[in-house]
Amino acid sequence: MAKPYLIDNLKFDLRVYALIFGTSPLRVFVYREGLARFATEEYVGPQKGNLDNHFMHLTNYAIQKKSDDFVQNEAEDDDSGHKRSLTSILEYLTEHEQGFCSEDLMEKINDIAVKAAISA
Repeated sequence: MAKPYLIDNLKFDLRVYALIFGTSPLRVFVYREGLARFATEEYVGPQKGNLDNHFMHLTNYAIQKKSDDFVQNEAEDDDSGHKRSLTSILEYLTEHEQGFCSEDLMEKINDIAVKAAISA
């Protein structure tokens, strides 16, 4: 991805959980909560000198928790730190992105979950 979407100048990913409850008929339930996992170093596009900087380019919790810059959020504060709730990200996007609709995004996520289940 040439220009990833960043929050606080950090790369992040979303972890959303789905349950396949049946296959005939196909029934997929997508949990309304999830996680956002953040890198711990501000993103700079890939360059020869930063390609192996895992703290900048990867969002894996197992890697990021080893960073000196890793901030563990508190249960009552899921709007900060390097592991946040999906709800907090949806609220952030609603506040900061004109025209963003969290229901539209969740509908697309549901569609992807169903298509992934069908392909399996």
